[in-house]
Amino acid sequence: MQAAELAEIVGLAHDGRGIARLGGKAVFVAGALPGEQVLIRRVRKRARLDEAVLVEIVVPAATRVEPACARFGRCGGCALQHMAPAAQVEAKAREYVQQLERIGHVRPERELPPLTGPVFGYRRRARLGVKVLKKSGRAIVGFRERTTPLLTDVRECKVLAAPIGAMCEALGELIGLLSIAESVPQVELGIGEGNSILVLRVLAPPTAADIARLQAFGREHGVDFWLQPGGAETAGPIEGAATALEYTLPEFDVRLEFTPLDFVQINAELNRRMVAEAIRLLAPEPGDRVLDLFCGLGNFTLPLARRSAEVLGVEGDAGLVARARRNAVLNGLANVRFAIANLFEPLGGEPWTRERYQRVLLDPPRAGALEVLPLVAASGATRVVYISCHPASFARDAGVLVNEHGFKLAAAGVMDMFPHTAHVESIAVFERRK
Repeated sequence: MQAAELAEIVGLAHDGRGIARLGGKAVFVAGALPGEQVLIRRVRKRARLDEAVLVEIVVPAATRVEPACARFGRCGGCALQHMAPAAQVEAKAREYVQQLERIGHVRPERELPPLTGPVFGYRRRARLGVKVLKKSGRAIVGFRERTTPLLTDVRECKVLAAPIGAMCEALGELIGLLSIAESVPQVELGIGEGNSILVLRVLAPPTAADIARLQAFGREHGVDFWLQPGGAETAGPIEGAATALEYTLPEFDVRLEFTPLDFVQINAELNRRMVAEAIRLLAPEPGDRVLDLFCGLGNFTLPLARRSAEVLGVEGDAGLVARARRNAVLNGLANVRFAIANLFEPLGGEPWTRERYQRVLLDPPRAGALEVLPLVAASGATRVVYISCHPASFARDAGVLVNEHGFKLAAAGVMDMFPHTAHVESIAVFERRK
């Protein structure tokens, strides 16, 4: 067996593991925090880095706290519960600025204060695995383990929003009683402000008795069940018409409907603060035309319509655009329109690409917005707000906007959309140089 070594943890990796440097080589250590002296044992050696397990904490970090969840360290749903929430945010902010400098060769003129919200009970969307235990017949429902493809036996989840977080064990017991228990590989959840929906992926049709059990559970726990026998388009309620989920943005008098399979920002309270901050930074004038790229179901588009003359939202998912159009109607907004376009491919001669805009908002997925940056530069916009869920792609795009398209990075900062994970969400504002 590899001998234990004494190491000092000097940083955090992108997945939340501590980083030590031994013999000129980076060593990733799960469960270790910056500032700690630890005993480690290397378990995997690679050309550029090694991986190690934590044997003993010799000198703990001042930021170390007792994890709230007994499954922490095993469950893959969280990576940083052993670190104080404020320290998590500080670490993410440091990493964010470092990536901007290293990848984009740019630094913000001003660092924005981090946006934070609730650190537990915040997650309103999740996909959980399901596995029937052969010996007991009980099903377990949870996230994958951190280091194996197995499921964590989660009795309750501290980060899932109410009421779902407290019912993981009960949900597993319910599924274990179904005749199709071994044909239910996953459950997807969506939590709105007034109701919750659980979508069971089913590989076999449920019996009448199964339906009755699901309905009884739903009445007892205040949730609705959908079944998904095939692709996302096959998902629907076990009976009757589909009931939409919804969330509100009270500051802008906006209500948005969504389905449990739609993309929405995970953290409802942080999303409210993020939308308000984005519009504050974008600062549209009453007469401005605004372009919202990667608009989804209108999370930014509709609030922007309350503050500007006209907004165009563009999105590649036709289903989300349909929901966005419906949301505009529900909110009585006539100064907003939507277009469907693949923003990761060269755009054709769509009329909207030749129009002029005073403001642009970008909210791309992890791949970033590289393909649309020339369009942004040509739009005439004097201010651009960029919401990012991946620091590396944002740093690349920031470098392009600043070094190739004549913008300056006026301000940027992180948002703690996913507490207790290593995920970094950020917001930045670019201004065109005069």
